[in-house]
Amino acid sequence: QVQLAELGGGSVQAGGSLRLSCVVSGYTFGRYCLAWFRQAPGEEREAVAIMDAYGGTSYDDSVKGRFTMSMDNANNTLSLEINPLQAEDTAIYYCAARGTYACTWHSESYNYWGQGTQVTVSS
Repeated sequence: QVQLAELGGGSVQAGGSLRLSCVVSGYTFGRYCLAWFRQAPGEEREAVAIMDAYGGTSYDDSVKGRFTMSMDNANNTLSLEINPLQAEDTAIYYCAARGTYACTWHSESYNYWGQGTQVTVSS
């Protein structure tokens, strides 16, 4: 059973950078797809970055070049670095996992979720 817990988040100025972390308990390399989602007020939850079970990453077009997803397998910690931040990045950010090699961009296909962390970007 995988459990996820986000760390980081907060209020930051546009143009700055932020690193979100997610501790993935019960994680085994090669068994889980991992993803970062975000949900802005009044919007649906959307995937911004996904990582297949062997570390291959993909990004939504809206965040390419600004978001970097990485996994520290030694510490079972997933990270999402955002640089530079934009006002439209304001949202609750969630890490998620599903017990398959391949990832999807659809939230309903993920079995495990963190509690979410708020990111607020002021311009």
